[in-house]
Amino acid sequence: MLHNSLRRQWLRHAGALSTLALAPSFPLTALAAAARRGPPVARIEPVRETFFGQTVVDPYRWMENPKDRDWEPFMRGQDAHARQMLGAIPGRDALKRRISALSGGSTVAYGAQKAGERLFYQVRPAGSDNFKLATRPLAGGAETLLIDPTTMKGDGGVHISLDWWVPSPDGRHVVYGLSPAGSENSVLHVMEVSTQRVLPERIPGTQYAGPSWLPDGSGFFYGRLADLSKAGTVDYYKRSPALLHRLGTDPKDDVLLVAHGRDPALPVAETEFPSVSATPGSPWAVLVLYGGVRRQNPLYVAPLADVTAGRARWLPVCTVEDEVTGYAFDNEHLYLLSTRGAPNGRVLRTPLAGASFASATPVVPEAGLVLEGLALARDGLYLLDLDGGYHSLRKLGRDGQVKAVPLPFEGSISGLSASTADDGFFIDGTAWLLPSTGFRHDPASGATTRTGIAPPSPLDLAGFEAVRTFATARDGTQVPLSIVARKGLKRDGRNPTLVQAYGAYQITSGPYFSPRVLALLERGGVFATAHVRGGGEYGKRWWLGGQKLSKPNTWRDLIDCCEHLVRAGWTSPRTLSIQGGSAGGITVGRALTERPDLFAGVISNVGVSNPLRAEFSQNGPPNIEEFGTVTERDGFTGLVAMDALAHVKDGTRYPAVLLTVGMTDSRVEAWQGAKMAARLQKANASRHPVLLRVSFDAGHGLGSTRSQLDDERADEFAFVLWQAGRKSVA
Repeated sequence: MLHNSLRRQWLRHAGALSTLALAPSFPLTALAAAARRGPPVARIEPVRETFFGQTVVDPYRWMENPKDRDWEPFMRGQDAHARQMLGAIPGRDALKRRISALSGGSTVAYGAQKAGERLFYQVRPAGSDNFKLATRPLAGGAETLLIDPTTMKGDGGVHISLDWWVPSPDGRHVVYGLSPAGSENSVLHVMEVSTQRVLPERIPGTQYAGPSWLPDGSGFFYGRLADLSKAGTVDYYKRSPALLHRLGTDPKDDVLLVAHGRDPALPVAETEFPSVSATPGSPWAVLVLYGGVRRQNPLYVAPLADVTAGRARWLPVCTVEDEVTGYAFDNEHLYLLSTRGAPNGRVLRTPLAGASFASATPVVPEAGLVLEGLALARDGLYLLDLDGGYHSLRKLGRDGQVKAVPLPFEGSISGLSASTADDGFFIDGTAWLLPSTGFRHDPASGATTRTGIAPPSPLDLAGFEAVRTFATARDGTQVPLSIVARKGLKRDGRNPTLVQAYGAYQITSGPYFSPRVLALLERGGVFATAHVRGGGEYGKRWWLGGQKLSKPNTWRDLIDCCEHLVRAGWTSPRTLSIQGGSAGGITVGRALTERPDLFAGVISNVGVSNPLRAEFSQNGPPNIEEFGTVTERDGFTGLVAMDALAHVKDGTRYPAVLLTVGMTDSRVEAWQGAKMAARLQKANASRHPVLLRVSFDAGHGLGSTRSQLDDERADEFAFVLWQAGRKSVA
């Protein structure tokens, strides 16, 4: 997903106790004192706007101005209050220690890629705070750490994150992005692998660089932002160019290949991100115009020699209407994954010389499962299938036959990596009770075995179980529901339960293992995932069933899943919490405002709470495709329906709410959570707390350190257990 991101002196604290409460079973000591002090109260300056005859009032528009005199004091005061409240929960520190022991007790590695005769991957050794980039000989041997963010500091001493990396085909170089404080504002670097010498070139504005190396490793295609001075405005992600960089040259001399307004014969919209790619052994290059978060994108091809010479005449292959969502190519053919006329996806093949969607030959027909992705290897095209969040693999061989590829686990797959220069593939596999594990497939033997880039996890998971079931939504739709808990847990309605949901961009909430969640399960908790519409569990139809005017299905699916859990005895409204992050903030925010009686707690992590204003933010324009625009009647109707801030009502008894934001977030601005916190604190008629936890040295969470994540999970799980009535969360 591309994108989504960032105000008076402390004001009167009178009445704060009425909006902050303590679980009745807790001792009224430190918590009571923190509650009496209360958070700072936001000033109200209503802004009224009328869209298609309907007036919308925004009481906190001033928060969108990061230079407002009240912004930082308000955020620091809210954070201080939230951390004081959370820190005073009995047993919270012991819970944090257990979470840290679980998260740091194993070596974690993922993302294996073969380049030359080496394997490259990210690894976080047991006890380490950050993932590092490592390499080792493919045949086995000692691991070499190439990039260790732990040894780096940014301005003001902030931590540095490794955002992305791509090795050259021969394994001699690696291009990578580093950013400060989890901001994702990457600066591109290049390293010579054998000497670990970092080359002098530096290229800022490469958050979405998407590098693709030339087959000979002499340089790479990449994308960058057009004007970094536009940060914080709606123009920041517009007019991004695609360029060619040759190793050892000044980036100022990089060849401009594709950009908005550059070539009348190649129309590029302002919000499209042009991306050029090459592949080993092919004399062709492919151009994709990514329309922000748009899944269906137009493709073009051109001879690689013409592209590198800066004189390419790009041949159009498909349009947005052709619904191409994935592609792969070799020296002769271009493979296209399309949902046009085939909602579950099918694969077509066209010669690169004269490539055309219209004349492409179907080679893999639509099937009962969703075809989610593809990767081309020397021995064939590997197909990633999806069924309600669970993955399987097939292979289209060079003989034209499609066969299943057996896997040694049932769960989800990430990081499917293959190369036209080699046979087989690498994947990362995981499940609710399977720690992330790297696998390599050898087509000669048919075996899919562990890569060994990390030792097996020492965690004992025999005492837990994962239940795969369904909840019936109010319209009769069967919504997948995953539940993880201790074996034999009583279903007496008393279990502290945390239900997560997302539901956007056709992103699948597949099975994954989190060692931190064990700390909640060990305390008798239940962890569940509602696979709501708007996500990708069943492909295009599931996504469109929870998008724009259909978006209410997303939060109502969550509500219906929670009611199913209550009826089944897993939990009750007194012990039930929900959680969603980023676009999942819409899901939990509207579940909160529609059914405040159903939940004991609600957690929104860097969540979108005010989508009516999102398109006017830095990350807004690329997201219009997913959520709509207030400039169109249907767009406004959909947006106002999904806007949690607009549905907060004065005098309502709301459950406890924990909102988290990151001040360097480049995807969802911190004012989204801040507005929601201020509005709930004013409107709430219950004595349950509304807390705003602010990270001043973190962003959307992708670049957060292990210790930052440990601390955040400790606060969240303590919050869930607290609101479920636990006397201590230790």
